[in-house]
Amino acid sequence: MTETLSERALNRATLARQGLLTREPLGVAAAVERFGGLQAQEAAPPFVGLWSRLAGFAEDELRAALRAREVVRATTMRGTLHLVTAADYTAFRSSLQPVLDAGRKVLGNRAAGLDAEAVLPVARALLRERPRTFNEVRDLLVQRFPDVNDRALGFTVRMCLPLVMVPTDDRWAFPRVAEFTLAEDWLGAAPDPADEPDGLILRYLAAFGPATTADAQAWTGLPRLAPVLDRLRPRLRVLADERGRELFDLPDAPRPGPDAPAPPRLLPEFDSLVLAHADRSRFVDETDRARVTTKNLRVRATFLWDGRVAGTWDADRKRTSATLRLRPFRPLPDGAADALVAEAEALLAFTDPAVARHAVEFADPV
Repeated sequence: MTETLSERALNRATLARQGLLTREPLGVAAAVERFGGLQAQEAAPPFVGLWSRLAGFAEDELRAALRAREVVRATTMRGTLHLVTAADYTAFRSSLQPVLDAGRKVLGNRAAGLDAEAVLPVARALLRERPRTFNEVRDLLVQRFPDVNDRALGFTVRMCLPLVMVPTDDRWAFPRVAEFTLAEDWLGAAPDPADEPDGLILRYLAAFGPATTADAQAWTGLPRLAPVLDRLRPRLRVLADERGRELFDLPDAPRPGPDAPAPPRLLPEFDSLVLAHADRSRFVDETDRARVTTKNLRVRATFLWDGRVAGTWDADRKRTSATLRLRPFRPLPDGAADALVAEAEALLAFTDPAVARHAVEFADPV
């Protein structure tokens, strides 16, 4: 008989894999692999994401891993920027090319006259000369292809060439406008040309399972993954949720049970936890989803209480002070405020160690 997992059991299973039940004693590369990569639309959130998941994490550990080329920031899942290990990038980048190709459809009429087969070799040569920002790449490509929209030129290069961002000595390892370089030059190896996504799906289940086919499609951006999961079925544990939907998981993945305690945690903007499933009900109430993701698709920083998204947070930084403001979705239970304040104060000590005053405030529930 197929085992059925409650929503709360699914919550705890995924939190365990994400280092959100107990902070894990892992190095950066091992953590980034285990967590299935970290969403990295902006430079700072991965640092906060690792601080929330790892025991004793220091920010220079991530900078060192980036400089050592153990971890890279690159366009991957869903055509968005992530931190992933160098090994995962080279193994899975080709599997994701259909997602990146499909992403070019947003160009619409701006792609008129664009011949990718002509543009990409020119862009590759420019980036082989030295790392460049995309502003530079676009400007140079416009000189060669003056009749093509500059944004279409840049976006095509970003989607079709395997590129990584070059880390710097900035606080969060990258400036606001970072340089890109060819992945094969940075890593000394081109991505594996094999395009079957089997390994990518196994990595997803290890990090975010148990999960449905639709969940895997939502995380990767790849459509029609049912045949892939059918092919992997002999290697997987098949379960069900309370609605009878088929769930896939690795046989030896942690499933600690619904009563495992879940401590308060603060997650950064764009955290993968709230983006990795088509059905996010294991973490976010349906009525709260619009409070987490804005109309312009920004994903707000959130906090977890009892393993679920209970509100959002933001920080106001001045020269001598930093204030973290928690915005609960509804009144919190007894004891929650004190526990959340302690976690928020610890986060401010990590993000703003040099300022003289830290403060944590609560906004009224909305």
